[in-house]
Amino acid sequence: MSAVRRTPRRIPATQADGRIDAFLEMLVAERGAARNTVDAYRRDLRDASAFLDTRDVKLGGAEPDDLRAYMAHLSETGLSPRTAARRLSALRQFFKFMQEEGWREEDPTSQLESPQQGRRLPKVLTEQEVNRLLDAAKRKGGPEGVRLVALLEVLYATGLRVSELVGLPFSAVARDTDTLLVRGKGGRERMIPLGAPAREALDAYRKVRQQFLKREEDDRWLFPSRSAGGHLTRHRLAQLLKELAGDAGIDPGKVSPHVLRHAFASHLLAHGADLRAVQQMLGHADIATTQIYTHVVDERLKALVRDRHPLAKPAANDADVQEPLPTAKRAGERG
Repeated sequence: MSAVRRTPRRIPATQADGRIDAFLEMLVAERGAARNTVDAYRRDLRDASAFLDTRDVKLGGAEPDDLRAYMAHLSETGLSPRTAARRLSALRQFFKFMQEEGWREEDPTSQLESPQQGRRLPKVLTEQEVNRLLDAAKRKGGPEGVRLVALLEVLYATGLRVSELVGLPFSAVARDTDTLLVRGKGGRERMIPLGAPAREALDAYRKVRQQFLKREEDDRWLFPSRSAGGHLTRHRLAQLLKELAGDAGIDPGKVSPHVLRHAFASHLLAHGADLRAVQQMLGHADIATTQIYTHVVDERLKALVRDRHPLAKPAANDADVQEPLPTAKRAGERG
């Protein structure tokens, strides 16, 4: 049975801005959008509306040329292509909603091209920085320190998403196995090998795990806590890593669970790991998502050559260059 199409209803341009609130309400009611997401849409749409007001045009009645002028304005003010693309995406979603509600016949954004974006490489830590984090965690001692070492070792050894790590069931890691069973996005399961340091850290953590168990029903989690969900939260793990970064003398802004996931992938590839194997361990459905890490490795190699290769260094001034002594003189022979 074919869907019944609504007859578009023209609305006065002066009423169009009120549709922003209706659109935001739809995001919450139908898509379950988080507050931060709704706030971002609100800011982006109001910014476009404010610009269009200077052209005596209301957002709901904007035409393609009006929106092209807005995108050009964003470029002229120095806004990054990535941010401009996000604002255009908000406009596309808004006008799609307008069509679905029968308030517009056409989508004025369909004729607009997205801003060209440069590839943004993931943040990564060096191997030395990861070792400094591990050393700082080991210095903490006590149950909290033992748990932190286990969290860090597992995160760096497996590249898990933060939600996968904190939500690991206790059964995910058996004592007599060197693999970790993970249920990722879309309910897809994958097996990830665990190295000796991660296994040893987990063995040590098991001995103190009961001290973090506040309710019997939370015993099913590998990392139980007093949170409402019964396990360590993403927010708390991020806090612990920021604090640890400070202890290790690393800028806390550089450290997060996701940055350690990036480090896992880029360090493996730097040591010759197969791209397909890294894709499987990360749980990426598309290998193109994994390929971004090859660019990280490429950039690091370029920097290495640029900073360390003798021929890459600028030549010294002729006045500063000393001619080598003749061989006989350097050998201490008389002339």
